Amino acid sequence: MWKVSYLDDRADLKGRVAIVVGGGGGLGRAGAGGEVMTGALDARDPDALSSFFAESDARYGGRCDVLVNVVGGTFRRPFAETNPRGWDALIRTNFTWLLHSTQLAVARMRPKGGSIINITSIEAHRAAPGFAVYAAMKAAVTSLTRTLAVELAPENIRVNTIAPDYIATPALASLAEGVSEAMVALQHRISTPMGRVGVYEDAGGCALFLASNLSSFVTGSTLHPDGGAIASSGWFNWPDEGYLNHPPQQILERLLDP
Repeated sequence: MWKVSYLDDRADLKGRVAIVVGGGGGLGRAGAGGEVMTGALDARDPDALSSFFAESDARYGGRCDVLVNVVGGTFRRPFAETNPRGWDALIRTNFTWLLHSTQLAVARMRPKGGSIINITSIEAHRAAPGFAVYAAMKAAVTSLTRTLAVELAPENIRVNTIAPDYIATPALASLAEGVSEAMVALQHRISTPMGRVGVYEDAGGCALFLASNLSSFVTGSTLHPDGGAIASSGWFNWPDEGYLNHPPQQILERLLDP
């Protein structure tokens, strides 16, 4: 059995400086340990974001070994009912700020290298009715990640994404407002092959891996902490029926005979 100290040596995270943009709540807040410098700002504001990086420079000597881009958000609405103002809000919240954050980090990772981790979503890889622009922006981040991984690989800067499915952050919980915990659990028992809701540590473990030397030859990739949801591709594990790619007979009969 490997000793923890050996794994610590392999990971080589001690003393690294990580900037988490969106660490105030949800997935970005799910961490512990180490010295922390915080700042309250709107990541969509280029001047505010630049100022925060400058504050980090003053404290850590201009060093940035790891960048985690977390900020995102959405609302549910049919595309035909949305408008340019809403599109712009989604684009700025899920994509534009990330360009600036990444560029700021790259300048600080040269010439030693580093790891950039973009948090996207399972919706970047499948259809998302009611979330069209949000899903498109998450797909855009995925494509950007692959291109930057190639551009920056010669400088030993790795760029990867983490695409979780449902993790019970406050924002996602608000989308399920009015739905009982038992109903949420049943939904995920059916729709997620591993049969449970994701937790912070599921995504956090992926981030630690990508930040560390354990992933030193991994770039341009996506990790999917989703319990098998993207792999199941429409197959559902119905109670007493097993996997079907359509509703069970009794469900259909109930819908036909109200």
